[in-house]
Amino acid sequence: MQTSFDLDTFIRKYVTHRDESLLNADFLKYDAEMQKRITGKSVLVIGGAGSIGSSYIKAILKFNIRKLVVVDINENGLTELVRDLRSSTGYNIPAEFITYPVNFGDSVFEKIFSHHGPFQIVANFAAHKHVRSEKDIYSIEAMIENNVLKARKLLELLLQSPPEHFFCVSTDKAANPVNIMGASKKLMEEMIMAYSTKLSIKTARFANVAFSNGSLPLGFLDRLNKRQPWSCPKGIRRFFVSPQESGELCLIASIMGESGDIFFPKLDENIDMIPFDQMALDLLKTLGLKPDICQSEEEARQKALLLNETSTTYPIYFFGSDTSGEKSFEEFYTEKEILDKVSFINLGVVKNSLKRSVQEIDLIFDQLHTLFKSQNVTKASIVDILKVYLPNFEHIETGKGLDSKM
Repeated sequence: MQTSFDLDTFIRKYVTHRDESLLNADFLKYDAEMQKRITGKSVLVIGGAGSIGSSYIKAILKFNIRKLVVVDINENGLTELVRDLRSSTGYNIPAEFITYPVNFGDSVFEKIFSHHGPFQIVANFAAHKHVRSEKDIYSIEAMIENNVLKARKLLELLLQSPPEHFFCVSTDKAANPVNIMGASKKLMEEMIMAYSTKLSIKTARFANVAFSNGSLPLGFLDRLNKRQPWSCPKGIRRFFVSPQESGELCLIASIMGESGDIFFPKLDENIDMIPFDQMALDLLKTLGLKPDICQSEEEARQKALLLNETSTTYPIYFFGSDTSGEKSFEEFYTEKEILDKVSFINLGVVKNSLKRSVQEIDLIFDQLHTLFKSQNVTKASIVDILKVYLPNFEHIETGKGLDSKM
């Protein structure tokens, strides 16, 4: 039973269907300007050990920067990032390159910012990104704290020494959100836009990053290595970009965008949306295995016990999606948003992002803080507050979560 293969080749052939990066043409078009804006600059990346953050770092290290400081709470992830970069060729690693296993909401981060600054480029990738993070009031509070409230604290810190470019990652799920994660990122968008006249702020909504940390496709490989069965939803289609493309997209957005811009990839719904179940079947085929389709999780677990080196089939359970906040399709913008699809070859830009006042943002935050301190806080009450300020938020509640599935 084969357990390893060329992941990058699989992504190009079966997921993105692109032989070269989606962003190649835009990098060629704006190369001179990006060289001018990046060369010799001091860079701070928050959440740099994650899939997108590390890909952003690899993209910016194709240029010659003066200093790179990376912050992430994942100490092991930072260790692997350093090993990966130091073991690779093609990256211009500056003499001043340091990583810190620190939460960007902690006071020690402010000391790091003060000591190593000023930074000309700051990119924030620290976020709760999973729909499963809305399982109860505690996980929801932690998600909103990380995605929104800590980001506000970061903006206040940046005002002390404003960077030339600030980027804060968003998600496609912020467009007409149906889950609290998407709503929190939409609120994050509106919060950072309140500062867009004081700081040069950009963000991006984009597709699933193929085989990113914690993703279902990467879970397939993890299960394979442990000889555990696969479990996959039926009929759920998603847009995908490669890890490389995710970093490049965020780099172009952070450097070339105008303050208040929301970037998104130009992808075709009919061509670029890939069903998870088809990806699973393609992956099994690439690994030289045939699917052994099971009718229940228990059947799949029992069949996995029989796997060995000579196995030619692999147990997989396909199920209908019935969990809260699960959208059957993806979208990058809403009908009311004004789009620029001309300036960039394979990127679009939302130009009329809502820019609330800081005072209005404070009012929203005060209500959230009051609610979280309450003894009677419920998931429904959090949703109700978010709906007041996010009229496009139509929460899908089924009473079921992903943690109850394989």
